[in-house]
Amino acid sequence: MNDEDILTGVLDEWKAGVDAHDPERVAATFTEDAVFQGLRPYSVGREGVAAYYDGQPLGLTADHRVLEVRRLAEDVVLGYVAVDFGFTDRPALAVLLGVVLRRVDGAWLIGHYQVSRPTP
Repeated sequence: MNDEDILTGVLDEWKAGVDAHDPERVAATFTEDAVFQGLRPYSVGREGVAAYYDGQPLGLTADHRVLEVRRLAEDVVLGYVAVDFGFTDRPALAVLLGVVLRRVDGAWLIGHYQVSRPTP
């Protein structure tokens, strides 16, 4: 499996959890000690990820497009991704997402997640 397929596979599962408003499913795509930075203060660990997505509105969707991917080490992949978060009651929010994936016990998981708003 190539690096982009690894990244896309993890993000597809993350998206499935976001789209289903299933915070535990989203959190399961992260490592136990993941550093998570959404658009609110950061957290560490799956509990913070689940709490963040539990607080998101029903109907939230996430569409992603890989911009860059790099293999940093045998068990580490860096991804830079464009994400459009869709809402039922307002326009979509376009963000840029940096993630670091780590292979843990054979599974690729998000170890670092940082969202930023694109500058005009």
